[in-house]
Amino acid sequence: MRLYHSPASPFVRKVMMLLHETNQIGAVEIVAASGTAVAPGTMPVTHNPLGKIPALERPDGPALYDSRVICRYLDDHGGGILYPKGNRLWDVLTVEATADGIMDAAILMVYEGRVRPEQYQYPVWVDAQWQKISRAIDVLNNRWISHLAGPLNMGQIAVACALGYIDFRLPERDWRAQNPDLAAWFADFSNRDSFQATIPTG
Repeated sequence: MRLYHSPASPFVRKVMMLLHETNQIGAVEIVAASGTAVAPGTMPVTHNPLGKIPALERPDGPALYDSRVICRYLDDHGGGILYPKGNRLWDVLTVEATADGIMDAAILMVYEGRVRPEQYQYPVWVDAQWQKISRAIDVLNNRWISHLAGPLNMGQIAVACALGYIDFRLPERDWRAQNPDLAAWFADFSNRDSFQATIPTG
């Protein structure tokens, strides 16, 4: 298997943390990829027509994308550890979707400053993206915190990647002050070997 990868991507980090947690890190070849929608660069457009990472080449079918599909596939490949069976699965998938939405909004905020020419940047739109993130973090802190304290699952990994990306790319945004329970959970979860092994760079 080959994973198209950038160390700065929180979506790639989700996959890498899963590989560490399921002892599959040696089973996947890492292929560097970088670019944006306006300058695709080395993004795997032949494997993902959306031109995004991660994308996973697999031996038993077409390449897989996006991160949620890849994570389900690799978890199944590794023994079905991070997606529980039964009703609890829907909680895990909802938490993972919430975290992925945080990542989407945060990346849009970053791209507004990095990709869009300064004269076209729209601060009101950037603030609206942060409001999405703020609401989602509030829900994680108040509705899902007991779930996050449970056995390791993909929702927890996704939340850790989302919060880590905010700290990495938007450090001026203080999400911890109004969310002390989530902040405490994140401080503890950040000590996991898989989290430390995938700290973003670039």
